[in-house]
Parts: sequence; C-alpha cells; structure tokens
Amino acid sequence: MALSAATTAASTATAFASGRLSASSSSPRRPSQSLSYSSFLSAFPRAVASRRRAAPAARAAVTVRAQAKKSVLIVNTNSGGHAVIGFYFAKELLAAGHAVTVLTVGDEGSDKMKKPPFSRFSELTSAGGKTVWGDPAAVGAAVSGASFDVVLDNNGKDLDAVKPVADWAKSAGVGQFLFISSAGIYKPTNEPPHVEGDAVKESAGHVGVEKYIAEQFSSWASFRPQYMIGSGNNKDCEEWFFDRIVRKRPVPIPGNGMQLTNIAHVRDLSSMLALAVENPGAAAGKIFNCVSDRAVTLDGMARLCAAAAGADVEIVHYDPAAVGVEAKKAFPFRNMHFYSEPRAAKEVLGWTSTTNLPEDLKERYAEYASSGRGEKAMSFDLDDKILAAVRKVPASVSV
Repeated sequence: MALSAATTAASTATAFASGRLSASSSSPRRPSQSLSYSSFLSAFPRAVASRRRAAPAARAAVTVRAQAKKSVLIVNTNSGGHAVIGFYFAKELLAAGHAVTVLTVGDEGSDKMKKPPFSRFSELTSAGGKTVWGDPAAVGAAVSGASFDVVLDNNGKDLDAVKPVADWAKSAGVGQFLFISSAGIYKPTNEPPHVEGDAVKESAGHVGVEKYIAEQFSSWASFRPQYMIGSGNNKDCEEWFFDRIVRKRPVPIPGNGMQLTNIAHVRDLSSMLALAVENPGAAAGKIFNCVSDRAVTLDGMARLCAAAAGADVEIVHYDPAAVGVEAKKAFPFRNMHFYSEPRAAKEVLGWTSTTNLPEDLKERYAEYASSGRGEKAMSFDLDDKILAAVRKVPASVSV
C-alpha cells in the first residue's frame, strides 16, 4: 500500500472520524513483532520512569495509509454498560467501509433487546451491518461459518467466557483478536492516574483473559475502559444525578467529593478500537486505557450535570460507614480516586480524545428530558437514610 505524507495526530484523528483516513504509528522503536503479555509487563514494571517525566512524551508520528477493508465480528454483551461500546464500534467501522457482524449474547426476542442500544440495531443493518444472536460458546454456528479478519470480544469477563471465542478465532485463522477488559483490574496506586504497565490484580478475571490471548495470537490488543456516557447507554451514570437534580433533591456524595474519576464518551472508546483495526501492526501486543484524557471530581460531575439541566444542585457529603450504607449501592461511582490516562493510545495510535463533559452532558440531558424519566415516580430510600443521618430533610418533602 502506498504511503502518503505524515500528518499530525490531531488532523489524522479528525480525518479518520470522517472516514477519509486511518492512522498508524511510525515510531522507530516499535518492535516488528508483538510482545507477549509477560514481556509487556516486564518492559513496564510500573512505568516509573514514564511517570516522572517533566512533560508528556511526544506523540508518535502518524502516517496515512490506504487501508484494505476488513470483515469484523463483534461479540457483544447483552447487559451492563459495555453493550454500547460494541454498538458505537460497529457504526464507526461501517462508516469507514468495513464489513461488520454483531453477535449479541442471548435471544433476539428477549426483553433486553427492547432497550438501547439493542433497540437501535436498525441503524447498523441499514448501514450494511449484520446482526445475529446466539451463544458465544458456539460462535462458529452462530455466524454460520463466516470468516473474519478481526474479532472483538466485548462480552466475557473471565477466561471461561472468552476462551471458546478465542479458540474458535484461532482455529478459524482470524488475524487480529481484540478484547474489552476493564481499568478496574488495576491495583490502587499512590500515584494516580493509572498508566499502562501499572500493577494489576492477578486474581481478576480480565487479567487471565489478557494473558491467554497474548499466548494465542501474534496480533492482539486489550482495552481497559472505565465509566462512559453516550446515547444508547443503558447503565445509569449521569441519569443518577439528573434524577435528583430535576426533583430538587440534595445529591448525596460519599466522602469529600474530591475523588477523581474518568468518564468518557463512548465515541472515544469506539474511535480508539477502530484505530487498532486500521493499524494492527501498531496495536499488536498492546494494552490501552480506553478512556478520555481528563479526570472529573465526584462533586464536579454533580455540578456539570446540574449545569446541563439548567438547574442548581445541593451536594451533601457523608461517611458511608457512619450512616450505615454501602457506598457502591448508594452511589454509581467508586468511592475513591479511580481514573487512568490513555497514554498508550496517544503515543502508539495517534488517538485524540473528543470527550467534552459540559457539552456531552447537555446532549444526554436533552435525551433524559425527552424520555419522560424526570416525571416518573421514584423512591429514594437510601438517599433518605443518608440525609436523615446527616440531619438533612429531602428538599422534595420539606415544609
């Protein structure tokens, strides 16, 4: 394939989003063959030297290539927040001219398929994509023996779930295997944010998957997302805040509200995945934090949601242990610093984040308002327990 002149990472990302260009790293230090999982970890014991640089590393030069179109299979979960990743990824690939099949776990007639993003699958089929349903353990039968260049597993959280897909892909001669892992596998650190190469919890199911695919495929990559927003997401994130803000209720936040996290628009996640498909040599053997490039505080998220709704917000801080509640049941985010940085995607793929929470939340609030959710009756039992414990009467019932 003929090479054209190198462009900057930012301009290449913009052109790729329009479907005109693809990007690949031309870093002279990129190895000709992919690293094994163990080699990757040994090369980055905790990215100590990288962490202590005075300035971020310069982004690798990006070269434009005329890429062949590929056939991609997305094995997509039927629940949780990750399903929307597969949906956006499929849309991005189809817009770039690739052939896409989405295998969704379960039955097409189930109630789950009545919810987004599944209820919007007509957007995929109208763009030329194919949608099928079935058991990933019998993936070959589910796709009727079709062949693929790339497989993304966006379903399994442990080796038992992913191994049948990986083994079938290996036997079928699939050239590139991609996996949606999780940034939740990082061990807590005294030096946030998490960067690729930081220590992980060896007991985590995603870690076992990453090790296995590194052994089975010469071209593999793993992507570790955190929290995400975007149209079609069916897991509460910003909606949790909107539910309270529109009802003029206090928003209870555990701790002091200064905990940092990362909330990325799902289009950023799909664009990173698409760049890996377009540039398999650059992505091979790599782990990518699949996140935006800015953090947000928990209090900041509440204020941004209120601004998107054109309303005020009253934040109430509390100690979960003191009020007798589990923070993970009373609040949608982790009660700790939990965010990572997309360093590898920037340096290796020339990827650029487009997440803009103040603007993206306006779009999400418009969808929230049009859904009628803000007018539905809701109970806030845990909130009321928290507010009573800190001697705060819910605004909606105050006299």
